[in-house]
Amino acid sequence: MVAFSGVAVAQTANSIVVQGNRRVEADTVRSYFKGGPGGRLGPQEIDEALKSLYATGLFSDVRINHSGGRLVVSVVENPVINRVAFEGNKKAKDEQLKTEVQSKARGTLSRPTVQADVQRIIEIYHRSGRFDVRVEPKIIELPNNRVDLVFEVKEGDKTGVKDIRFVGAKAFSSGRLKDIIKTTESHWLSFLQSTDIYDPDRVEADRDLLRRFYLKHGYADVRIVSAVGEYDPAKKGFIVTFTIDEGSQYRVGTLDVVSNVQAIDPGSLRSGLKLSAGSVYNADLVEKSVERMTVEAAKRGYAFANVRPRGDRNFQTKTINLVFVLEEGTRAYIERINIRGNIRTRDYVIRREFDIGEGDAYNRALIDRAERRLKNLSFFKSVKITNEPGSAPDRIVINVDVEESATGEFSISGGFSTTDGFIAEASIVERNLMGRGQFAKASVTYGQRTRGIDLSFIEPYLLGYRMAGGIDLFAKYTTSSSYVSYDTKTIGTNLRLGFDLTEEVTLQPRYSIYRQEVTLPTQFNNCSLSNPAPGCYSDGEASLAVRKEMAAGAVLVSLVGYSLAYNTLDNNKVPTSGLYADLKQDFAGVGGDVNFVRSSFETRNYYEVLSDVVSVFKLQGGHLAGWGSKDLRMLDHFQMGPNLVRGFAPAGFGPRDLTPGATTNDSLGGTMYWGAAVEAQTPLYFLPKEIGIKLAAFADAGSVWDYKGPTTWNVTGETLTVADSKSIRSSVGMGLIWDSPLGPLRFDFAFPLTKESYDRTQVFRFSGGTKF
Repeated sequence: MVAFSGVAVAQTANSIVVQGNRRVEADTVRSYFKGGPGGRLGPQEIDEALKSLYATGLFSDVRINHSGGRLVVSVVENPVINRVAFEGNKKAKDEQLKTEVQSKARGTLSRPTVQADVQRIIEIYHRSGRFDVRVEPKIIELPNNRVDLVFEVKEGDKTGVKDIRFVGAKAFSSGRLKDIIKTTESHWLSFLQSTDIYDPDRVEADRDLLRRFYLKHGYADVRIVSAVGEYDPAKKGFIVTFTIDEGSQYRVGTLDVVSNVQAIDPGSLRSGLKLSAGSVYNADLVEKSVERMTVEAAKRGYAFANVRPRGDRNFQTKTINLVFVLEEGTRAYIERINIRGNIRTRDYVIRREFDIGEGDAYNRALIDRAERRLKNLSFFKSVKITNEPGSAPDRIVINVDVEESATGEFSISGGFSTTDGFIAEASIVERNLMGRGQFAKASVTYGQRTRGIDLSFIEPYLLGYRMAGGIDLFAKYTTSSSYVSYDTKTIGTNLRLGFDLTEEVTLQPRYSIYRQEVTLPTQFNNCSLSNPAPGCYSDGEASLAVRKEMAAGAVLVSLVGYSLAYNTLDNNKVPTSGLYADLKQDFAGVGGDVNFVRSSFETRNYYEVLSDVVSVFKLQGGHLAGWGSKDLRMLDHFQMGPNLVRGFAPAGFGPRDLTPGATTNDSLGGTMYWGAAVEAQTPLYFLPKEIGIKLAAFADAGSVWDYKGPTTWNVTGETLTVADSKSIRSSVGMGLIWDSPLGPLRFDFAFPLTKESYDRTQVFRFSGGTKF
């Protein structure tokens, strides 16, 4: 309480008497009284001094009286905080709360500050989804005007999102829009995730995700009017409502490029256009077109050039006529790039994502590209790049503000597949090793029919260039099963490079060297056709090709190869549109014991036929040829099964050993194969979309043929009887795909339509795993 009585007029600072102060010096109190003309203290000056003293937070009470021609200032000092403690907090650590509150040990107790601290603590719990939190401050008085400040916290339960609604959405279903945003609805598996907890910041970010999604699909006038979260006591959770004004969908009308830079022909920039006339308008492709043309202009010596897209809407035809205008641009230079918020990540990891540096010409398109690259690193929760004026009119300071996220992961995975049986894996992954932007992984696998260890390391900027370099060390042991009669041991290493040729095309050269050995259980290798022991075939006998592989002992394979990939998918994890194509070639014989040239390709095209109904067309093929004087091994051939045509067992079709007595009838593989598959995927509408279960219907067809491995063995005098047919194998089926919090799971029922009598089928196939 502030009191002021006995108004003093024409007093001076020298006539002030201070009472009640213990820690604060009297002169400090007097310093807040600023005299007017001639050093006199009038009512206005005294009133301002009162406010200033109270604003210091040092006093709980200030009274000013006039006595005997003097000003008497009586103060009651705020207590000193002996310690700050927290009770009842289990979900937030003491250290986290102490960094947030402004009340500190050995500081002065201020009740307004304490109330502000209560709100800060509540906000921390709100961000973690606990909106039922209660915080009560307790002040415990101690001798010598000291106190203990204790915040009693009642955390309450997490408050989830019970329903997400989209008002005004007509072009896309609510299920499709829920796939775009980060916020999810609570369901029976919500304990495995945190995105179903209401977070106002996340909801606000979802607004931008929705806006960008609509702009990408032609809705140039879209507005996300509001995103509101309201607590529903009946549901004991939040209802999040996005109000959307979609507008009309536009297509691209005419496309033109105009150059106001005399030395640059506009026709030479048209190759940078990512859109075509008649296509659906796409704001992302507009940005990429601007970026590509800007880079091209910079390469020709016009570093300040800007490309400005101009869109003229035709509301009747629902088209946008696009004109990309190249201009000289304002001459400005980057004075400094400030990196802020990176505690663990090194500065150079962030700076190398910029194509421009300090002292270079400022270009907004290249700054936007750097921001997109930084976000794609997945090292940061948020990335924001802003500008401020530099020391001169033509100088610009760039500020890069980042908030780091966790990049390490320890996981224990378990799963089952009809091929490998039960399998477990423990792995440690770090995507930003020691803050250097490097990737490292170590994993150990142990299962019924497979065991192994893998070590991987990737340097994304090898020798300072935008080129990734990686090394893998691996060892794998697989045992015989109902699909193959033999065991294999493989140990080796891969060296690989990777770089982008364009935004869609990547090239990965590689070198691999590994040692491979085949072994057989005794009962599968105890007969000879020239002199068979009595009853030796009763326990089975492996194929001649397999036994010859075992007799050869360990084989060293040394090869060089490459992968060339083209990717326009809209989402690498859950694609709904776009094309992915991959060409691989390996040339074995760079040393080692094996010579071959192996080529394969795969393409996948995704197209959304109807809302939430995605079609997938897959085409693949391969060819293998030996060279030099060395024969092809059986293990080098293509072994095909459900990876080509579902409904068949692993290594279930293709060339097979049908030699009488070779009771295992091993698959030999082929040197050529092709396959085609059509699949339609759609969510199960009677289940919540967040559960992530999709129904799939598919049809597969393919073939593998032309075995060129050994067919005779002079040591035993045996001859191999090979069934080798180019006939088409085909199947149809249904499947369930579950992108569960426990990991990806897939259940397929497939029924072969065409097959050979010696093929092996497998109607049901299951695969999946989990991390915990």
